[in-house]
Amino acid sequence: MATQNEHLRQLIERLPDTPGVYQFFNAEAHILYIGKAKNLKRRVSSYFNKNHDNNRITMLVRQICDIRTVLVETEYDALLLENNLIKKYQPRYNVNLKDDKTYPWIVIRKEHYPRVHYTRRHIRDGSTYFGPYASPVMISTVLELINGLYKLRTCTLALTPDNIAKKKFRVCLEYHVGNCLGPCEGRQTEEEYDLSIAGIRDILKGNINTVIRHVEERMNAHAATYAFEEAQRCKEMLDQLQRYKGRSVIVHPTIHNVDVFSFVQEGQAAFVNFVHVVNGAIIHSFTIELRKKLDESPEELLGIAIAELRQRYNSNAPELIVPFIPELEVPGATLTVPRIGDKKKLLDLSEKNVRYFMKEKLDQADKLNPEHRVERLLERMKTDLRLTELPYHIECFDNSNFQGDHAVSAMSVFRNGRPSKREYRHFNIKTVQGPDDFASMEEVIYRRYKRVLEEHQPLPQLIVIDGGKGQLSAALNSLDKLGLRGKVGIIGIAKRLEEIYYPGDSLPLYLDKKGETLKILQHLRDEVHRFGITHHRKRRSKALVKTELSDIKGIGEATASELLRHFRSVKRIRESSLEDLAEVVGQAKAGLVHAYFLQAGTQDEP
Repeated sequence: MATQNEHLRQLIERLPDTPGVYQFFNAEAHILYIGKAKNLKRRVSSYFNKNHDNNRITMLVRQICDIRTVLVETEYDALLLENNLIKKYQPRYNVNLKDDKTYPWIVIRKEHYPRVHYTRRHIRDGSTYFGPYASPVMISTVLELINGLYKLRTCTLALTPDNIAKKKFRVCLEYHVGNCLGPCEGRQTEEEYDLSIAGIRDILKGNINTVIRHVEERMNAHAATYAFEEAQRCKEMLDQLQRYKGRSVIVHPTIHNVDVFSFVQEGQAAFVNFVHVVNGAIIHSFTIELRKKLDESPEELLGIAIAELRQRYNSNAPELIVPFIPELEVPGATLTVPRIGDKKKLLDLSEKNVRYFMKEKLDQADKLNPEHRVERLLERMKTDLRLTELPYHIECFDNSNFQGDHAVSAMSVFRNGRPSKREYRHFNIKTVQGPDDFASMEEVIYRRYKRVLEEHQPLPQLIVIDGGKGQLSAALNSLDKLGLRGKVGIIGIAKRLEEIYYPGDSLPLYLDKKGETLKILQHLRDEVHRFGITHHRKRRSKALVKTELSDIKGIGEATASELLRHFRSVKRIRESSLEDLAEVVGQAKAGLVHAYFLQAGTQDEP
């Protein structure tokens, strides 16, 4: 082991302070991890010079037996090389770029009289590929437009000048039905054919306006020479181009050749959406998923995705719109983090797409594995609420009273992110007189957790107090008395702005309004409200029955409640006839009630 450590130390000492890619190998000479660095020596040294909170990094470092590096000119070059090596070797500890399927491309073949068609195989054969297209509808629309505008060959013949000159081929049915102009017999020159290919390249690059302008010029030229059939054909092409242009998502005509990237993260998965804008129209929109293996930061993950997507789409856009600055320098391009305006709207649109993609992915995973959903949800709550452990068990408290009377408190309980209704509890306030929410909360928290300690029950991982700083402080007083301060997480949630308060922190935390964490907290609060109000209404009803009807000998709570439900008030019971009362509670009890009120009315007379 000492020899191995000395070997690694010497390797690190000899590393240069330049950009490059490093590879970690284990004892069996298998690649464990591939990384890129702006400064190789500083980056690689960091793995060995400090203790890591992430267990996976610690496990990785223990297995490293050898280090190899590749020097490059820039950090961007390092990122591209790292990306290619990861896809080739797929090391265990690297981020996974997730692709569920092979997406289709449109290819212009490198050959005489190039064919244009879609393919799912991206081969480096010199051909030009456009895509990938995430939507089959989009690729069908584009190919439909191209086939309607241009008459291209679909055969696989080798149409070299020699073969055409030797008359090796004859026109086929496609020529006779008007779908091809017969280049195989020399009826269309290669120069004429290449003009169509140039127009197709412009369409696929998003330069629709350029194609429209050229077709308009041709239409006017034909009309000037009285070639009305050719002019009419150009007009039909213009109509098709205008319809296709109308299907594009128009952003703003002044935004040219821009790449937009948005980023969201959920647990160990990160999602990046890419939008490519040309001449004010969105040409591509594509989302990838990255799986974290170590403790990669959002900046690092966004940089990986940018390099991958720009390489995949062959994009050289001079401006990148991003939500934050990634760990990446893109040569020849500027990075923009917009706050307002059309570019901010573009970023918002991209974020809408990436959040939808993430939701679809997570919903699909949750259906296949419900336990995964629970763990993911609890991990998100732990991160959002800055907890030290997963909140498998949460208890939420709320007070309720009516004009200062019948004060009660209620507790709702969630386990694994779902209500555990059999564990709900209500508390009648015993030591507080009048409407004092703070004192009531202090009493309830003390009673609840004093009993938990006495009965040796497990504490929750999180206590939620429905209220702001005052209610939270009152609850903390009870935890202090019980010696539980710091042993259980506790927060307060204020109703008006959904503010989250922490002990000792006067500034609230604001959660994502659409996030799952806030939805769970709101569900907890709604449940404790519902449960508390139901109990409060029962107490008020019982109190009303007791004060008005309990003096009637032989009439219990059940009978009194039945009379109140039917007649709605004691006044109407008093005014009802014996027959009406008997229909509800029978002749015997009706006689007792009727006689009582008859006697009370006689006593009230002067």
